[in-house]
Amino acid sequence: MRILVIGGVAGGMSAAARARRLDEHAEIIVLEKGRYVSFANCGLPYHVGGEIEQDSYLLLHSPESLRAELDLDVRTEHEVISIDRTAQTVLVSTPAGTETLSYDALVLSPGADAILPPIPGMDLPEVTHLRTVDEARELAGRAATAKRAVVMGAGFIGLETAEAFRHRGLDVTLVELAPQVLPPLAPEMSALVAKELTAHGIDVRTGVAATGVHPRTGDDAAVTVTLGDGTEVPADIVVVSVGVNPNTALAAEAGLELTDRGAIVVDSLQRTSDAHIWAAGDAIAVRHGVTGQVGPVPLAGPANRQGRRAADSIMGRADEAQPVLGTAIVRAFGLTAAMTGASPRMLDAAGIEYFTVHTHPANHAGYFPGSQVLHLMGVFSPEGTLLGAQAVGPDGADKRIDVLATALRAGFSADDIAELELAYAPPFGSAKDPVNMLGFLAQNVVNGTTKVWRGEDLAWVVDNALLLDVRSEREYAMGHLPEAINLPHTHIREYIEGVKQLAAGRPVRVICASGVRSYYAHRVLAQHGLDSATFDGGMFTLVEAVPELELATGAFQPA
Repeated sequence: MRILVIGGVAGGMSAAARARRLDEHAEIIVLEKGRYVSFANCGLPYHVGGEIEQDSYLLLHSPESLRAELDLDVRTEHEVISIDRTAQTVLVSTPAGTETLSYDALVLSPGADAILPPIPGMDLPEVTHLRTVDEARELAGRAATAKRAVVMGAGFIGLETAEAFRHRGLDVTLVELAPQVLPPLAPEMSALVAKELTAHGIDVRTGVAATGVHPRTGDDAAVTVTLGDGTEVPADIVVVSVGVNPNTALAAEAGLELTDRGAIVVDSLQRTSDAHIWAAGDAIAVRHGVTGQVGPVPLAGPANRQGRRAADSIMGRADEAQPVLGTAIVRAFGLTAAMTGASPRMLDAAGIEYFTVHTHPANHAGYFPGSQVLHLMGVFSPEGTLLGAQAVGPDGADKRIDVLATALRAGFSADDIAELELAYAPPFGSAKDPVNMLGFLAQNVVNGTTKVWRGEDLAWVVDNALLLDVRSEREYAMGHLPEAINLPHTHIREYIEGVKQLAAGRPVRVICASGVRSYYAHRVLAQHGLDSATFDGGMFTLVEAVPELELATGAFQPA
């Protein structure tokens, strides 16, 4: 059997390596149009920033090492220019000319191409991407002498690139068309990341796009990046990271089935519309495990599993694909942001009902030195099934999202998450782990123990309810909602009759710092016959969810 693999890196090399492990006698040829067939593309920004000192560390395998270890015939700088499905051959452009190769099974792993916005200046030498080892090497060299950089796009790669340039001492402007950095995050979670970027000297510009890049004269900057709001930003380096499109021109010319947006359609065994052709990686369409939406999800983990599955399928094994959850993580200086499953925005677009809960616990036992706040959000169906989660914090976000990604794959409910038995010792967590707390919160909403209100309810609350801030007098004085009356939660029972008089038949809406004390107060009020609700996530969440909010200061003055 001859297996041809078009494209290396995650999907293609996983397919080739797995095929060899399953069949020692197959002829396996990998055709890679670039110079490197196996490199750590997720590590590229960290080489630019100097954390990975040598670019050779990014090169995982060479054609020689793959021949020695796996007996693979790896041919770099070999670009497939056409596929003849009837003859089961491919036409390959090589350094020596063109040649035709036949196949019994063909695996496509062509990856994706960086999107270039249709604006002037994209062909200037100062403008580049960060998708290859050569580009990382070049950027690392240029960063050593540059003073200013503009990064277009505040997604995962954009954030990592901006951070890398700051590590090298450059002045960095980060430009994002969406109203927030990291658009997949909920706004209140994204705002935490934006503050961290700003605190480390990055000039964050959201809600605006670049309209052009132009050569600059008169000072030491090479170009000017013009933004849609009319401002101009000088730069020596411009990195474009506004997204990717699946590289499927070859598949389209071969007549393979594609989605409306150009991704390769595959079945649960990675087989395309041609029985002899499989596909994996950034160029294929996958089904989202929560929303059911179909499209590319350019992540390394799924690509590796898809390549492995394609090889299994070629060898007659039936290991069907699971829908993709989009679990992802990124570092922004001292913060980690991680997510899995569906965000509220995705669920809104899909017309799926949900509710959210927020909690802001310590990453490990609060009495153990070094504890820090972890911001955790869960998204649940009205019945309590987990639909997604997000975490932002200096420590512990990664392991909580990994647990919740596993729970999501298992179809766990709030009840299941509340009962998870997770490792605990003071340096590592709490007896009530943040993951359990998320389950407890969702349980209380589903079973009616807790009634919550959120930022979108604020205008109604101001007009129609008694608003109680149950934080301490000191916390209240430092910043509070102007309409809120201060009554620390420890005094709720003492002044319950006074609260009833102030409410005068109106609902009572309660808020604190993180949602814990307002929950305690809410339970007291509810059991004294008041229509009360606690703010989900407290002031931590409110001030990030409603950035235009103006807080009052000073102590509460009773009427």
